[in-house]
Amino acid sequence: MKQAFQNDDALLADIEQTRTDEKTKIWWLGQSGFLVVTPKGTILFDPYLSDSLSKKYADTDKPHVRVTEQVIAPGRLTGIDIITSSHNHTDHLDADTLLPLFQANPRAKLVCPRANRDFILKRLGDEFADRLVEMNAGEASDLPGMTIHGITAAHNSLERDEAGNCKFMGFVVELAGKTFYHSGDTLLHDGLAESLKPFAPDVAFLPINGNKPERRVAGNLNGVEAADLAKEIGAGIVVPHHFDMFEFNTADPSEFENACRKNGQAYRTLRNGEGFVG
Repeated sequence: MKQAFQNDDALLADIEQTRTDEKTKIWWLGQSGFLVVTPKGTILFDPYLSDSLSKKYADTDKPHVRVTEQVIAPGRLTGIDIITSSHNHTDHLDADTLLPLFQANPRAKLVCPRANRDFILKRLGDEFADRLVEMNAGEASDLPGMTIHGITAAHNSLERDEAGNCKFMGFVVELAGKTFYHSGDTLLHDGLAESLKPFAPDVAFLPINGNKPERRVAGNLNGVEAADLAKEIGAGIVVPHHFDMFEFNTADPSEFENACRKNGQAYRTLRNGEGFVG
């Protein structure tokens, strides 16, 4: 198993120093999870900080063998204002992650697709209904210190409920004078780039594990597609995700890095627990 760049006490000390210095810093916490700390607020994108999937699938024909060690127990993360869940798959909506986070962060809200409300409350409990900020693609929510915009995602298709609300989404967050785009899980689809170009995100978090039917799971952008999308939407820097978590569903980031160098797109590939000043 790969070691994290840093974890536990070292990671917490890094986060606390960032807050003391009043800087903006971004950490990859594994899979699609990113922590963004700014002087104006803290957001945690799509965290998966448990071994729930490895335990669930341990005795099946699709074992979720972990690649990299966990960076921190979720209940140790504090000072979080907003958590996102882009869709209902467990690595983006994990009760073993979210319930300890809610306990440690009693004022934190969960930004999520409106279409997924009932599923989320069934998984987490009805008592968390007042913690949800429900959105649809094309909508914006003004929250303390930030504005969040809903973006369509296709995983693998653009699924909607009977009311037309998207089940898979990404989020653009305007916070502390910067704009962050977290894709959730998505393939390329009509209108995605056009919806993002007006934001020209300073930082784009994009998946690179690709779409391989033999894995028997919904797919994502591959490395080349992620690099090209970042360039098309004018991203200041692109950070890859959705790799180095499970052996059966990962990717070598070198394809992504080579494509970024080829098209002149700035990028930063992180190790689990590693951060950079944004």
